[in-house]
Amino acid sequence: IMDILLSDTENRKRIKKVEDAFSPSGVQLSVPGRILMGEGTLMKQGRRKWERKAFFLFNDILVYGSIVVNNSWYKKQKVIALKDIRQEDTEDSADHRHQWQICTPSKSFYVSARSYEEKQGWMAHIETCQRSLLQGDPEQGQPNLTFAKCWIPDQATQKCMRCLDKFTGINRRHHCRVCGLVVCNECSKGRGIIERIHPNKAQRICKICIHTYKEDENARKRGDSAGLGGDAEEGSSDDDWTGSHIFYKWISEKSVVGISPLRRCLQKPPLTFWGMILSSVNMQVCKSLSTTRLADLDLK
Repeated sequence: IMDILLSDTENRKRIKKVEDAFSPSGVQLSVPGRILMGEGTLMKQGRRKWERKAFFLFNDILVYGSIVVNNSWYKKQKVIALKDIRQEDTEDSADHRHQWQICTPSKSFYVSARSYEEKQGWMAHIETCQRSLLQGDPEQGQPNLTFAKCWIPDQATQKCMRCLDKFTGINRRHHCRVCGLVVCNECSKGRGIIERIHPNKAQRICKICIHTYKEDENARKRGDSAGLGGDAEEGSSDDDWTGSHIFYKWISEKSVVGISPLRRCLQKPPLTFWGMILSSVNMQVCKSLSTTRLADLDLK
């Protein structure tokens, strides 16, 4: 009993340390039953470039944000419920390795680890915690089945991916919130409420996706009028940030978290990895570009 009490106390201290590191803008992370499973740094692909982010895996949420001072100060905290995450493995390229997608209802993005072992460790622990969460708590419900597309980075193309007009200082880049393509203003004048991103704020939609959006909205309205409407899905939005790199680690069975709470979440001992994230990681363009041909685009 003393070992369990000590483990719970140390776990609360670890969570409080992360909570304080995001203060004063972060949300409260200390809640009953929450366990800090691991922490570390991954490269995250933003709209314009790859950036280092601090990631914290709990038994029910994934938290990440910008690094101001290693191990002590973070900003722009984002919290994702594990039940709303889907992971997709991606192939390595010549310049960019050990990456995969983290998909959420509001926004999806690429992350990259320093090594193959680190990548597999992150993916396995996220999957195991998610599976344990959904099996152990019926109130969590089923995972969200609607996920946002990964945004294609600004530098991936010099032309609009719809009309192929060249981008200039006046003809600026924008992103369709539905397909994630880089488009010009003329090709993205459509607006619509995407409730999984924001329940009230209209989002930018390209000229192709707006037709599908309107059809879906009309079908939904017809369903609502017939009494077939459903609850809207909600999710947190995301930003692009800067940061610096730190080590990362998994909490072992012999660590301060303790044997008992970990075994409730993991069916096998977590791995322990140490290492520094690569100083630079090149971006990779998403494989699917909808109806636009790759041969017609200027890709870097």
